[in-house]
Amino acid sequence: MTQTVIVASDAVMQNIIKHYHEMKVSRNSPHIIFAAKLPDTTITAYKSGKVLFQGGGALREAALWGAPPSLDEEKRNLTNSSKGDKLPDHLSQLTVLGSDETGTGDFFGPITVAACFVRADQIELVKELGVKDSKQLTDDWMRKIAPDLRATLVHSVLTLKNDRYNEVQSKGWSQGKIKALLHNQALRHVLRKLDGEKPDYILIDQFAERSIYYKHIQSQREIIRENVLFATKAEGLHVAVAAASIIARVAFLEEMDRLSERAGVSLPKGAGPKVDEVAAKILLKNGEPFLKSMTKWHFANSGKAKKIASMKRL
Repeated sequence: MTQTVIVASDAVMQNIIKHYHEMKVSRNSPHIIFAAKLPDTTITAYKSGKVLFQGGGALREAALWGAPPSLDEEKRNLTNSSKGDKLPDHLSQLTVLGSDETGTGDFFGPITVAACFVRADQIELVKELGVKDSKQLTDDWMRKIAPDLRATLVHSVLTLKNDRYNEVQSKGWSQGKIKALLHNQALRHVLRKLDGEKPDYILIDQFAERSIYYKHIQSQREIIRENVLFATKAEGLHVAVAAASIIARVAFLEEMDRLSERAGVSLPKGAGPKVDEVAAKILLKNGEPFLKSMTKWHFANSGKAKKIASMKRL
């Protein structure tokens, strides 16, 4: 299990407690002043001022409140937990075309996929622009650095909006198939832009086994296969995937901004209880077709929103 510790000032500690208040859990220890549990992370704050983050999202959450872990620590965590293909030595220093996606777990908003090409001689520049594992970066910071990344790097970003998502999902397409098709398309776009220049490797942030990924896209006329590697947590293995992750995330956030303006309310991310409440309000005000047009309708949140709305009508 990944874990990291920060030392928080009194002001930061109060902000941490306020930020995670809705996820608060009880802990029977005189040394603990606050604890919270997220889907992938447990946060425990102690009287000493130390805050322990444990779980898959530990590095991401800790980075919101203190200095991120050192590069060596980050690499150790990735080495211990990354799964997928056997990777070549010094992959992080090679020329790589990376791809990643976001939005798959959010009820509101699209799925976005980005592919990004980083030459070996651009790696230090990309780091200077602020790229690292995007799960250690806030949305505000990613919005800030994404324009420079888009201007500097050859890339492609695809946004599958909700109407189209619901259409193909209703035909029986799984999220795995949808993501595989989008990754393959984004990689194709970048390779065409490179006009014959080739990366040493193509690195895909793994969401399916290799055989399943290629089964999903077997009907495509052009399938990218040459020097393709699959690895989990690939955004920490090469800055090309980290940059792709940031570009994809900002595209998702920009579409969420558009949908929020359309709905007249700030749409929450994720798929938790707050999402159900906001969805119910939209449903009561604008009706089911309107709500469906900005959500992944097959999620359980749609049923929960309907239930909440029906209770409020009584």
